[in-house]
This record gives sequence, C-alpha cells and structure tokens, in this order.
Amino acid sequence: MNPSVNGLRCPVVAGNFPVSRPRRLRRSDALRHLVAETRLDVANLVAPLFVREGIDEPQPIDSLPGVVQHTRDSLRAEVSELASLGIGAVILFGVPSTKNSIGSNAFDPEGIVQLCLADLAGDVGDRVVLMADLCVDEYTDHGHCGVLDGPADDPNTSVDNDATLEIYGRIAVAQATAGAHVVAPSGMMDGQVEAIRTALDTAGFSSTAIMAYSAKYASALYGPFRDAVDVTIASGGNRKGYQQDYRNVREALVEVDADLAQGADIVMVKPALSYLDVIAAVRAHVNVPVAAYHVSGEYAMLKAASANGWIDHDAVAVEHLTAIKRAGADVILTYLARWFAETQQ
Repeated sequence: MNPSVNGLRCPVVAGNFPVSRPRRLRRSDALRHLVAETRLDVANLVAPLFVREGIDEPQPIDSLPGVVQHTRDSLRAEVSELASLGIGAVILFGVPSTKNSIGSNAFDPEGIVQLCLADLAGDVGDRVVLMADLCVDEYTDHGHCGVLDGPADDPNTSVDNDATLEIYGRIAVAQATAGAHVVAPSGMMDGQVEAIRTALDTAGFSSTAIMAYSAKYASALYGPFRDAVDVTIASGGNRKGYQQDYRNVREALVEVDADLAQGADIVMVKPALSYLDVIAAVRAHVNVPVAAYHVSGEYAMLKAASANGWIDHDAVAVEHLTAIKRAGADVILTYLARWFAETQQ
C-alpha cells in the first residue's frame, strides 16, 4: 500500500516513482560543492585600485565603502597583501594633482600611474598581473575620454576620435615602459586597439597584452567611480556619443569583433550585473578570455542595502560574483576582490 502525505498518495512502485530526482544532489554542502557548475577562484579576480598624487595618507571614498584613494606607499602595501591572498591581477586608476585639455599626465613618464607601475613591477614582479586603465578622463579638465574638437562649454563640441588615438598610443607605451603587463583601453574610440597595438609593437612591447573595454555602456552606474577619480563631465554632459547604448546587444558583438580584428587579447563587458545577457552573448561568440567589470554602482548598492540591514552582504556578494562567472566571464574586475579572497583563507 502506498503511503500518503496530507492525504495525497505517494507513488513508490516501479513505473510511477520519478526516476529523476535532482534534489538527491542537493542534500548536503559536500554534494552541492562536488557537482557545482560554476566556481569562483581568486586567481580570476582583478582588484581596481586608485592612487592619488599629492596625498600623505589614504583617502576614503564615501560612495565606495572600504575603498580608498591610495598614496604611492599604501598602494605598494595593498598590492603586496593582495598578492599574498592569491588575487590574480590589479588594475590602476590615477588621480593627478593637475589636469589639462589633453590629459597629458596620463602619458607622462613621471605620472602617478607610471611611477606606481614601476614600484609594483619591482615589488611583485609576475606574481600579480599589473594592468593599467588606458584612458584620459581622469586626467582631462573636461572629464571626457578624449581630445575635444571645440570649447568644453560649447554644447556642439564632441570628442575627436582620431586625434585621441595618437594620445592613447603614447599612454600605452608609457604604461608598458613602466611595467604594465596589460593595458586596458576604456575610452571606446573607434580604432583604439589598432592604434595601441601599433604603438606598442613599434616601441618594442609586442608582448604587452591588451584588454579592451569592448562593450562599455554609457551606464548610470558609474557615479561612485567618478567620485573616486574626481571626474565631472563638462557642462553636465555625458558619454553617450561614444559609449554603447544600454538598449543594444548586437552592437556589442560588432565592437568585440572589431577589437579582436585589431589585436585585442581579452575583451570586456562593462557593467556586469546589468548586462549579464551581453556577457553570455560575447562568451558564445568568441574564443578569447572574456572579462566583466562589476562596477562601482553595483558595489555601492550592495554596500548600502547591507548597511541598512536589508540583505545579507556576504551571501549576496557571492551570488553577484557567481552570476557574473556563470554568465561566461573568465575574469572579473570587482571591488569585492580583497573581501572574497579573505573569505577563502
């Protein structure tokens, strides 16, 4: 006789009993871990780090709890600790003391990022991949990612794509000379990867890799990052004229194909959580490593909700990172890198 639960008969005889019971493999932590399809590894994480010129001690960033603008010395200490935790890479963003119309501190051999790359190359060598963001928005007095074709306060002014490429080439060579293993162009200029690859090869840096921000969207999730690098876009402007429209996916594949044809070694999607479908589409489209940037706004929302007691920080943080990995990202840039590495110790 078949048993019953709440008056419902429970079939147990052959032919009626469900042979497939996925719950069998969910009954314990050990079983769930054994058959997990997606695994996070600290070696696949990249820690974004900010270094500011002219400060004597690290400066907290209010909108990015737990993140600071480093001094040159505190950056060295931080990267050394990240290396000991097994973090795969760091990516540097500079905050200069002075800015100008072309962002010349971005390619100055004595610029803050170049000095720090040289420090880190001596400190950690190849134990941590040294990446450098390659753009000028942190360095320009107008906050755009390139040279302008007119006055910054003129609403008809736009970024001069081709004039910007020459500057990107100079930045790439300066960063590679200082010790960058990977340069990461984020400006979304047409032809930027080719210009950078040509400049690097011509200068003798053919082994320096390029991680292209191939599908970088003009997102509203970058606010805390702009606080971190002291960027205000001139005249209340935006970057919709050169970064991608959030409504488009196929366009991302066009950008990815162009970057790969021009010599990119890694392609990136940014932001991550709001664009998981794009990450998945890119992963299915290419055979090179795919990176995704878990951006400042995504991190800040997690921290704010946690601070208010609305969510379990640790559980949601792991869920976020796992979702990005599950969507197809091989490499994740995240402000959670150190936290996650420490939880694995």
